[in-house]
Amino acid sequence: MLVNKTKKKLINTFNQFLSHPSVVDVFNRQVKKSLHLLPKLDNQTSPYHSMDNQLEVNKTFERDDIVFISSRFRSGSTVLWNVFRNLNDATAYYEPFNERRWFDESCRGENVDSTHLGVDNYWQEFVGLNELSKYYHEDWIRDELFMDGAAFNPDMKRFIEICVENSKARPVLQFNRIDFRLPWLKATFPNCKILHLYRNPRDQWLSFLTDKKIMNAQQVEQTYKDAFYLNPWCNNLKNYFPFLSEDITPHPYQRFYYLWKLSFLFGQKYSDISIGFEQLSHSPKSVLTEVLTVLNWHNPDIDKAAAVVEQVQLDKWKSYADDAWFLKHELACETVLSQFLDNQNVR
Repeated sequence: MLVNKTKKKLINTFNQFLSHPSVVDVFNRQVKKSLHLLPKLDNQTSPYHSMDNQLEVNKTFERDDIVFISSRFRSGSTVLWNVFRNLNDATAYYEPFNERRWFDESCRGENVDSTHLGVDNYWQEFVGLNELSKYYHEDWIRDELFMDGAAFNPDMKRFIEICVENSKARPVLQFNRIDFRLPWLKATFPNCKILHLYRNPRDQWLSFLTDKKIMNAQQVEQTYKDAFYLNPWCNNLKNYFPFLSEDITPHPYQRFYYLWKLSFLFGQKYSDISIGFEQLSHSPKSVLTEVLTVLNWHNPDIDKAAAVVEQVQLDKWKSYADDAWFLKHELACETVLSQFLDNQNVR
């Protein structure tokens, strides 16, 4: 009884706070601000002091030789990056937004993931690019993960431009944190080429799990421990996709599948070519021939590039759970996604 009275008192106090004129005023102003659209304005010469001759305009964003690779974590993206690293006429940057700050020798460390076969370092291409520290923000890994074409982020733009400008050959930047920023990337670098890589979500899920015995199919909802940013990504993106909230979707595989499918849809919409990791793994020469043709790559050494690709075992997910377990969760997600996206399309 006492608990109920206390609860009611707290609710009443909170309602009084929300109804206070000063709070209502702040709330209304914020809502109005979010709804206002700025008019389209073109910068013009000042009628007093012309700066036209002194103004240097950086044209890096107009280059048509930039390649961006977009993929999810544990999708085979390191293999694809290593493919380009082995092309003589490419400078391939590995996960530029990674919090290990590859350009900073004092904090990047020396360790390499043992599952990344044939890779002894991630940072070789970043050596000497200390200037990147002026523009890098670690919160890029967890905040503002969705950016539309009108998003304003001059530091991120300049960070990418510096990588491009310092490339000794054709610049290739491989990202695991750009899939929901592809609208911004395409608007900011309009002449770039985007290569999208995806993987069977079931096998990718298995690669997500650091301890499959503890996080088994029967107990994973209670035992899941995040290792590849699932929770912070869902927490940030739930503002746009409410079903990513853990309160609405408590099962980690369903939240993982939502992110996988949305990322896949973004990749399909904004990329110049989209490939499956399984196809790359089992037919590297034919897949890379198609990819490099789309990217307008001149006289690539396909054999050398394909040499770093190893054939992976398919359908490892069957050791985790049967088809019915995965299908149950995936169908639940697909139903919600269809309803949500259909509703967005009629606005």
